[in-house]
Amino acid sequence: MSRIRVACQTYTWEMLGDAWTGKVTDILDAVAAAGYEGIEITNTMIREFAGRPAELAAELERRGLGLACFAYATSGFTEASALKADLAGADEAIAFVSQFPEPRLGLGGAASPSRRCAKSKLDRAITFYNEVGRRGTEAGVSVNVHPHSHFGSLLESAEEYQYLLDHLDPAVVSFGPDTGHIVRGGQDLMTCLRTHLSRITHLHLKDANTEREWVGLGQGVCDFASVLALLAETSYDGWVVGEEESAAARQDGVAAIRRNRDYLRALGY
Repeated sequence: MSRIRVACQTYTWEMLGDAWTGKVTDILDAVAAAGYEGIEITNTMIREFAGRPAELAAELERRGLGLACFAYATSGFTEASALKADLAGADEAIAFVSQFPEPRLGLGGAASPSRRCAKSKLDRAITFYNEVGRRGTEAGVSVNVHPHSHFGSLLESAEEYQYLLDHLDPAVVSFGPDTGHIVRGGQDLMTCLRTHLSRITHLHLKDANTEREWVGLGQGVCDFASVLALLAETSYDGWVVGEEESAAARQDGVAAIRRNRDYLRALGY
């Protein structure tokens, strides 16, 4: 039986950079009030709870929220000179998230300012992913990779996704795609999800229009009713994570995540 739980990603606030001056607890309050079951937080947004998993767990429990995932990203995991620091950061993230029930670590997509030597760069990222997956598995933490379509991404096309999944070790690393990034990368959403369905353990729900602009859920080209039906048909047991990076969300993130939760509730979730 499918058990789909709905969480909210903190990037709605992270994208504001220094313009957002609130606290993590402010985000938790907004997410809980909107009716989400959990939260996905990043290594950037962990802020005052960095190195303090027990305190974050207490704040989540107080609001009836679960930690769906701890997302870890740096500059793109493609530079050999950064490998030692990237692994050290991943170890810290594993240690942090291992203190939560059903611990999950999401790794950001491979990226580089230049596509020169793209295959070699992607191979370095894959080596990193597999090593972090091994370390996470030893610590009881599930690890997935989350490709994106932002500037510098080396993972956008169907061929690039296939290469990634052909070279990730399925025993230690799973797939955590994002609906919006899939379509912004030029792929057909449902074809991509069906192709890699057996590897998906975590899914971001984000929407974009035909101009590749971010919009609220249900306002763009992503067919979320079909996405959720596919998950239900295949007994998906995990989190779907609502996320928004639109201009409207920049103006009022709290209103944006409320609209998205209402939209998913209208679809039965």
